[in-house]
Amino acid sequence: MDITNILKDKIMLAVEKLENQSVLPKDLKKDSITVEKPKDESFGELSTNVSMVLAKQANIKPRNLAGYLIKILKKDTMIESAQIAGPGFINFIIYKQFWIKLIKKILEDDESFGFKNIGKGKTVNIEFVSANPTGPLHVGHTRGAIFGDTLASLLKNVGFSVTREYYINDAGTQIEALCRSAYSRYEEALGKKYNADNNEYPGDYLKKVGKNLVDEFGDSLLSSDNKPNLEKIKKHTLSVMIDQIKKDLLDLGVIMDNFVSESSLYRNGKVQEAIDYLSKLGLIYKGVLEKPKGSDNLDWVEREQDLFKSTLYGDDVDRPIKKIDGDWTYFAPDIAYHYDKIKRNYDKIIDIFGADHSGYTVRMKAVVKALSNGKKDLIIKLCQLVRLFKDGIPMKMSKRSGTYVTLRDLLDEVGKDSIRFLFLMRKNDAPLDFDFNKAIEQTKDNPVFYVQYANARICSILKRARSLGINTEKEFIATTDLTYLSSESEILIIRKLSEWPNIIFVSASRYEPHRIAFYLYELAQLFHGLQSLGKIDHTMKFLIEDNMQVTLARLALIQSIQIVIISGLKILGVNPVDEML
Repeated sequence: MDITNILKDKIMLAVEKLENQSVLPKDLKKDSITVEKPKDESFGELSTNVSMVLAKQANIKPRNLAGYLIKILKKDTMIESAQIAGPGFINFIIYKQFWIKLIKKILEDDESFGFKNIGKGKTVNIEFVSANPTGPLHVGHTRGAIFGDTLASLLKNVGFSVTREYYINDAGTQIEALCRSAYSRYEEALGKKYNADNNEYPGDYLKKVGKNLVDEFGDSLLSSDNKPNLEKIKKHTLSVMIDQIKKDLLDLGVIMDNFVSESSLYRNGKVQEAIDYLSKLGLIYKGVLEKPKGSDNLDWVEREQDLFKSTLYGDDVDRPIKKIDGDWTYFAPDIAYHYDKIKRNYDKIIDIFGADHSGYTVRMKAVVKALSNGKKDLIIKLCQLVRLFKDGIPMKMSKRSGTYVTLRDLLDEVGKDSIRFLFLMRKNDAPLDFDFNKAIEQTKDNPVFYVQYANARICSILKRARSLGINTEKEFIATTDLTYLSSESEILIIRKLSEWPNIIFVSASRYEPHRIAFYLYELAQLFHGLQSLGKIDHTMKFLIEDNMQVTLARLALIQSIQIVIISGLKILGVNPVDEML
């Protein structure tokens, strides 16, 4: 039961009636008509812009059109009042009995309440994290991991078939540097003084790799200039790093369905295959790029290269796919990887990029459009930077120096639930400040604690009710007389619960799971406020032993709140928590 959409349907029927009466023409565009809660609740419970959207098209004054619509709508048994506001908005008050019916619906639907099958089984590939396996996942990767995993969970819950995918960048110069770094740590484990050069990763995390190499190979890899030994170091080091990445993701609650290796694209000839396909389409040519505008690179030399015609698809410059020495550019394997995704025939392809990859967005969209013959649109979501604070002091990170804050550091100090919830309290494309001190506080200033505490309080109330011999089974509670829910505070919470279906729909359709975190915090605030009211006014307690009708109705209300909280937390990958110390 989605009261917002029910009202919208009634409004659309009123519009249709005016069309039949020739008050409105029948070819009006109606896509931007909305029904939502007004920002100022004194204006009403729900508001619509229908008159503003249609009036100009129909050459009618918005307030006059609003008047026509109100004459029809005010006869509806759902609508207590409808008033014209401002230039032509219509504000509504809904009869309380319609809000109350929502509680029965929530109890009947349980955790499926609010979820519609908008995906209808369509397939979605979401690639996220995809960090180079040259070191542990850090806080920047963490944001992308949480956003991608939560988006995948959300889309799955609304009917999409979702694949979570990690692209392993296990080829190129960074892997060569990793292997040199591992070899230096191997020598160190054998007693040689450690002295990393500028082209190595000096982080202590590679000490374990060096020791493991000694345990497995002894000193047989010393003077490893030969390819077989270098390959052993590479294989072992990558295995250790990828296993650590998988372990950290698992402890964050992220389980990938696929891991796709960049080196396998070269090994299986997929890079050449993708470029050959673009060549057949006439999209690869020999050309010379102009010197980048604003560049002060004195070594710049104009040279002929193999270029992809990305300007045909909205890019500002064609992109090279081969270096001057004949090796592939970084762009080439990315082309092959996305060609592989297209051939796997996903209905939607979504990439989650860090903010430092924002310049890559246009060219990747261009190549997907080209590879799919215009049939696919690559959806790219950017995750902005995370700024860490502890004791009011900013914390810095540097992968090269080995002093950065890792995902494991976050997990050990804060815990999965706080990390996931707090990282979703900002939209993905906005910078995020993460305060270690706030993250472990057990106060209302810590959103995840506040939401989990709401669920724990509800569990405690239900436990107390059962100790008094009250049947708290949802099937029984749903049959109670809900008209005893009549106070403004109770109706306010029910109205908040009514927003849940639309929150789910908008979050999924706009790929914005942060909306769920915000909503749960606001719902928890309303619940805690109602619970506190009972401490002041005995008649507002949830359990009133000498008034069982009111008690049962309020138990129905708090169970509805609990259903939505648990449902939302599961999407976010956060444990609901039944009891808090």
